[in-house]
Amino acid sequence: QVQLVESGGGLVQAGGSLRLSCTGSGRTFSHYDMGWFRQPPGKEREFVARITWNGLNTYYASSVKGRFTISRDNAKNTQYLQMNNLKPEDTAVYYCAADRTPVLHTIPDEYDDWGQGTQVTVSS
Repeated sequence: QVQLVESGGGLVQAGGSLRLSCTGSGRTFSHYDMGWFRQPPGKEREFVARITWNGLNTYYASSVKGRFTISRDNAKNTQYLQMNNLKPEDTAVYYCAADRTPVLHTIPDEYDDWGQGTQVTVSS
């Protein structure tokens, strides 16, 4: 398993930007595809973005495509989520997740390890 810790959440105005970071330890970080999920208040956890182990392929939920960018730096055991043009509906707890299976997964149960989450609040 890999231990994951998110950081970078906070309060931002609509239209603003925020960058989340997720740092892993305990296992070889580069062996995992990585993803971001979010859970709005009172709703189910939903897929946001995914990046392959080598950083060559990315996939986004339609709700964030064109506004969010996922990236990773394996030398630093870190992945990032750059969020631009934030909207109030982006308000959620954001979770970093790791997946040992090198295929596209968008269901939470298909991921192996999770961070503790970081709160993102977007004001109107």
